[in-house]
Amino acid sequence: MANRKVLVIEDDRALSEIICYNLQQHGFQVSTAFDGQSGLSAAFHQPPEIILLDVMLPVLDGIEVCRRLRAHPETNQCVILMLTAKAEEADQLLGFSVGADDYVVKPFSVKVLLERIKALRRRLLTEPGDLPTIAVQGIVIDRVRHQVTMNGTALDLTPSEFRLLETLMRDPGRAYERNDLIDLALGEATVVLERTIDVHIRALRKKLGDCGELIETVRGIGYRFQDQRDSA
Repeated sequence: MANRKVLVIEDDRALSEIICYNLQQHGFQVSTAFDGQSGLSAAFHQPPEIILLDVMLPVLDGIEVCRRLRAHPETNQCVILMLTAKAEEADQLLGFSVGADDYVVKPFSVKVLLERIKALRRRLLTEPGDLPTIAVQGIVIDRVRHQVTMNGTALDLTPSEFRLLETLMRDPGRAYERNDLIDLALGEATVVLERTIDVHIRALRKKLGDCGELIETVRGIGYRFQDQRDSA
């Protein structure tokens, strides 16, 4: 997936031009779209590695674009970084609830944006020395193929959901605070709210179906993946 292709969906053409220039200077292949529908068409035609997606777009807004990207098999694994002037907590949570991986509030410095993109790309790569697969109670994470299966059936997870599940399953029984999960699963460079983790956990539980209960809430702390020894 590490193809260094970035799609910028931003209706502010001056801002789009600045972003594109700086990404190209850092070796990225960049394409652009200036409304939500054109952005969807471009992403479906040639899926990028990362999508920079403005929220306030003509034709289709960024929230709806994100929802459709996550529902499409060709783009559901793309990393989505939302760009918006909205800084309210509810707006952030809505973006994460439809599958955004990170959130940058305008105005932002290009340097900060580039660092955020680099951090997101690092999360796509398998870290040296890590086991290629993690298997717990019928759920198998294949880190090489970046795929999760449950009892042999592939699950459709966003990159952030993948990293969150991977973090929890690496150490069953360990209770993680929400801030720990933000740092370990979403990345230290990610600036999000603690409630963002709750949104991701709800989405994960739903996708895991009957196995969703394996992700346990630790009251007053955060979450843990059920330890088989505890249920034996």
